[in-house]
Amino acid sequence: MRELVFALEYEPGCNRVADALADHPDARVRSLSLHVTADRLWRVDHATGTATALDAVEDAFLNGDYYADCLVTEDCGATQTTRVLDRADDTLVLYSDWERTPACASVPHIARDHFGDGVLFETRHEGRHYTWRLIHSGRGDVAAFFDALESAVGECAQTELLRTADTTTSATGADGTPSALPPAQEAALQAAVEHGYYESPREVDVSELAEHLDVPRSTLTYRLRRAEEHVAKQHVAGERGANERLASR
Repeated sequence: MRELVFALEYEPGCNRVADALADHPDARVRSLSLHVTADRLWRVDHATGTATALDAVEDAFLNGDYYADCLVTEDCGATQTTRVLDRADDTLVLYSDWERTPACASVPHIARDHFGDGVLFETRHEGRHYTWRLIHSGRGDVAAFFDALESAVGECAQTELLRTADTTTSATGADGTPSALPPAQEAALQAAVEHGYYESPREVDVSELAEHLDVPRSTLTYRLRRAEEHVAKQHVAGERGANERLASR
C-alpha cells in the first residue's frame, strides 16, 4: 500500500467553502468518512469554529452553485444533497451525497480512475488550503494522476505534493506524528528562522517572508502552522519519553 499526501490551494472565487474558511481563519473542516463509486460520492465532514464561521461554512455547503468538491467551476448538472447531521456552538457535522454527470470532476473520482477501487481518503480544509491524504494499492501512476488533477483544477488552484511513501515504512514517531517534515514545510520553517520571523521583535512578517519565498501568504501561513504543530508534538513526545525512561530506572 502507498500513501499520497497533497494539497490544493484555491484561488479566490473558485470554491465557496475555501472562500468561507479564508474569511474565518479560526474554522477547520475535516472528513470523517468519504466513499466514492464511478458516478457517486458520499462523505461526512466535521467543522469547528465560531458560530459565525460555522454559519458561513454551512451556507457554502448548502447553497453553493455546485457541489463543494466538484473541480468544475460552474454548474455541471449534477445532483447533490447536503444535510446537517449535528450542530453545536462550535461544531458542525455535514452529510453530502453527490451524483455526478460526465462533465463533473473531483479528487476522489480522478483517484479512482488512476488507482482503482479501494482508495481511502482523508481530508483537512483550512483557509484556501485543502489537504488530501490517500491510501492506495500502489499499482497506479502517481504522475498521471497529478497530470489529470492539474488539468481538472486549471487556474482555480495550485497543487502541491507533500508526501508519497510506502505505508509499510513507518513515517511516524512514537506519538503517531510524522517523524520528518514535508520538504515544503521544512523550507518554510528554515526560511522563517533565517529571516528572523521567530525573533522578538520579529525582523520579518508573514507577508514579507511569503514574498521572499514567492508563495501566497495563505500557503506560507499553512506550512508554518503545520511545521510548528509538528515541532511542538515532537518536543512533547520527546519530553514524555525522557520522563518515562527516568521513571523506569
